[in-house]
Amino acid sequence: MNKIKISAVSYTNTKPFIHGLQHTGIIEKIDLSLDTPSDCAQKLIDDVVDIGLIPVAATLSMKHWEIVSDYCIGAVGAVNSVFIFSNCDIKDIKTLQLDPQSRSSNNLARVLLKNYWKADHLMIAENDPDYAQSSDQHTAFVQIGDRTFGKKQQYLFVYDLAEEWQKFTGLPFVFAAWIANKPIPHEFMDEFNQSLKYGLDHRVELLKELPARPDFDFEDYLMHKLDFELTEDKKKALYLFLEYVKGL
Repeated sequence: MNKIKISAVSYTNTKPFIHGLQHTGIIEKIDLSLDTPSDCAQKLIDDVVDIGLIPVAATLSMKHWEIVSDYCIGAVGAVNSVFIFSNCDIKDIKTLQLDPQSRSSNNLARVLLKNYWKADHLMIAENDPDYAQSSDQHTAFVQIGDRTFGKKQQYLFVYDLAEEWQKFTGLPFVFAAWIANKPIPHEFMDEFNQSLKYGLDHRVELLKELPARPDFDFEDYLMHKLDFELTEDKKKALYLFLEYVKGL
């Protein structure tokens, strides 16, 4: 049998899933690669892999896609790893620099700016290699994942995008979901879900392997800030978000 090709994000938020895949029998049935969110999405779009834990906005670039798991990377309220960092109030930002590694979070920032903060007049900068280095008072930037750990204390204005989305819609948010670009056998997906659950059930053991940081609480992040079950409310939020992205 050909192995199912899978791409997953290489951030800390995915470690429970990776742990489950690597410590259960399904590892013999898959070809697993770890990538940035944008690369993960592109591999699925280009049919390099069969399943990807991809930023949900990337589905808008796919001819066919289907959710194939009961789990996701989500949050109910603040997630503590997806931010706009700024030296001024959100309504005073003139330029927003996007994170080159992100799709969904960049789009989430733009959705909130247009529909929630009513501040979509600003200039959007993309693919700037120094996008997080600007000292300009009215320039802010989106940043996601492990690179944000310990950074909240460095900026006067910090906006947690999952928390702001909940204020705007009353819903949780889904940053990434397990998406397939073709039909996948149900038997495989059942085993796949069991492996993901195994990883989530063993987060306490996983935490012991992570390095201690004085400026970031990994236990709070993996056990409380992230919310991994793809609930009906999260599905509702996912489709609502895609509708907003279409309107950008």
